[in-house]
Amino acid sequence: MCLGIPGRVLTTRDDDGLRMATVDFGGVRREVCLAYTPTAAVGTYVVVHVGFAITEVDEAEAERTLDVLRAMAGAVEAELGEPLPGP
Repeated sequence: MCLGIPGRVLTTRDDDGLRMATVDFGGVRREVCLAYTPTAAVGTYVVVHVGFAITEVDEAEAERTLDVLRAMAGAVEAELGEPLPGP
């Protein structure tokens, strides 16, 4: 199963011409490429699929989606490599 998981951008940086970010997925942090979301900035919520932010979402939508994903713990763990912490 492939999931797009929402997370909040904590930091951004240029990595040899490629925009990268540290993104927080409700307690799990990962490095993410921002090439497909050029307007994403610190504090922005993005949907991430296989290490790439593919779209921006608002905070309420991100939280609703994270709640659903927490209920599907096995699928999220398979995607992120660890479970999402509780709310």
